[in-house]
Amino acid sequence: MSNQLLLPNKFKKVGWLMLLPAMIAGVILSVTDYQAAWLNVKVFALVNNGFFDKPQFFSLIETNITNTLVGVVFIVGAILVIFSREKTDDEYIANLRLKSLQWSILLNNILLLFAFLFIYGTTFLSIMVYNMFTTVIIFIIRFNYIIYKSKKIAIGEK
Repeated sequence: MSNQLLLPNKFKKVGWLMLLPAMIAGVILSVTDYQAAWLNVKVFALVNNGFFDKPQFFSLIETNITNTLVGVVFIVGAILVIFSREKTDDEYIANLRLKSLQWSILLNNILLLFAFLFIYGTTFLSIMVYNMFTTVIIFIIRFNYIIYKSKKIAIGEK
């Protein structure tokens, strides 16, 4: 079965080299609220507004892009990890990708439902930011865990 959306396997290593530091940086940024002063730059914004400001459309704004850079590196790294072929990419791996995706969407939405029911205020907004990344994190963890477990079983059978 040929899957046109998958990248060559070599992109997986590049993805991990981007994803892991971005995850660490993301955790550090969320705990410390650090923003690198040298990353205060003018950027183009489709829409910009504060809580009580009138929205500005198609404007240049001065902002700190520390969180933006970490988020972009995380997303690109996750895409490369998720959409890179395995060394042996067969129907078992394709089925495992599908099941891992279904599992991660289900678990992510259960966590989201829990947040809607029990978390309020600005903490809820923080949870929504983390929620953008949980589906890919859950997918990557589950997919790689099942592959690791199946390889361990295959080695043990020999």
